[in-house]
Amino acid sequence: MIPPPAIQRGLLTLDRSLFKTSVSAMALRIPASMTMECKKALGTDMLLEPKIRNVIDSDDGEKSKRLVLLNLDIQTEDLEGASEKTKEFIKEKGIDLTKAEISVGYDHWTADEILRAILPEEIIDEAPSSFTTVGHIAHMNLKDEYLPFKGLIGQVILDKNPNLKTVVNKTDSIDTTFRFFKMEVLAGEDNMIAEVRESGCRFKFDFSQVYWNSRLHTEHDRLVKMFKPTDAVCDVMAGVGPFAMPASKKGCMVYANDLNPTSYKYMLENKGLNKIKDNLHIYNLDGRDFIRKAVEDLEKSGYQTPVAVPTAPKGKKGAAAPKPETPDAPAPVAPVTPTAPAHKFKTFDHFVMNLPATAIEFLDAFRGLFKGREEQIPEPKVQLPMIHCHCFSKSDKPEDDVRERVEAVMGGKLELDSVKLHWVRKVAPNKDMYCISFRLPAEIAFASDVKRKLESETDASSTAGGAPEPTESAEKRPKTE
Repeated sequence: MIPPPAIQRGLLTLDRSLFKTSVSAMALRIPASMTMECKKALGTDMLLEPKIRNVIDSDDGEKSKRLVLLNLDIQTEDLEGASEKTKEFIKEKGIDLTKAEISVGYDHWTADEILRAILPEEIIDEAPSSFTTVGHIAHMNLKDEYLPFKGLIGQVILDKNPNLKTVVNKTDSIDTTFRFFKMEVLAGEDNMIAEVRESGCRFKFDFSQVYWNSRLHTEHDRLVKMFKPTDAVCDVMAGVGPFAMPASKKGCMVYANDLNPTSYKYMLENKGLNKIKDNLHIYNLDGRDFIRKAVEDLEKSGYQTPVAVPTAPKGKKGAAAPKPETPDAPAPVAPVTPTAPAHKFKTFDHFVMNLPATAIEFLDAFRGLFKGREEQIPEPKVQLPMIHCHCFSKSDKPEDDVRERVEAVMGGKLELDSVKLHWVRKVAPNKDMYCISFRLPAEIAFASDVKRKLESETDASSTAGGAPEPTESAEKRPKTE
């Protein structure tokens, strides 16, 4: 193997020329016409290093000759370390041996190898060469001990990943109002407008102003797969639409909301990018207000679950319709499209609440949400919506921890046969992200003692789903598309 790059401790500015070096290798001088035969015979005794040619021009200037480089474990003319097959081939063909110098530079080594040669020895064990990709942006989360070298690290990451144009570092905790990370550019273009493809959809957004986590791709797909094309879905904390867009394209009727006006703006733009028409309605409201507003708007729209239209069985291509066996036999009747049923109350099949830090706190909005609708919802175990609420837990018994927190906020017990807790990912050594899914219990949905926490009494006012202290009239803030 090519040895690691020369140690260059203490650099604060990247000097790529410092990594130029040469390596000596044994080589076979052969006629050019014999190249393929030689390569097949040598196998793994030939130099097999990435980014380095193992067949080069001959050092004697003869254009009809080539040098085939041997691996670096073979360094003597007696071919110690080579296989017997290789030795016999060289002897049988009368091939001359020589020494060749291989030039190696900065481009040869990986980001991890370069960083290990640059960073102080005491912090190289966890050299920060990993990152999350968001379109053309590499998003890093550097620990404090690496910050003096952040510019150097960013440039190495940019050099070693040609698909990237910008490297950024998280500089603070997540923004408390709109749930996006504060960050700084370490290397490359100062361009935060990312374009991403996920779940068959296109997403465009300002990564510095909205929340996006590419690691949640699997979770987005998992929930969307639960939805039937005929379902009505309410996405309470929708961001730029990673649940809403694919659900809409699937055929669902989707009402999506985010308090962050920038997320709202890009959700509207992404609706256009994905050519979604009338089955996606977008809002810019407080999470609690949106839950009630979406239920009201869905009812006012008169939306009903689409009825599947039966189709006649298909025969062979080009085959004529079967004829009656006798003159008196009735002719086949064409399928009739069922008429739409009379208007009746319809609510959402699913609510998605993807704000793990505080989503549970918004569940109090469901208490008494359907008070007075008891007669219109005669089968609550079927007609009341499923709620999918993301959250964090540090408990050794997350099932009990999450369920008890949900019940405390909603002011009632969940129906255990409908509850499922799904592990999403680990976010810290003792902190995991989960999604609890459950059917809204009738005793909570129809409760008469509606108890909603005031914004001044809850941390929700400082989150993306909650409403901050108003500084302008509600009429001035965009509400729906």
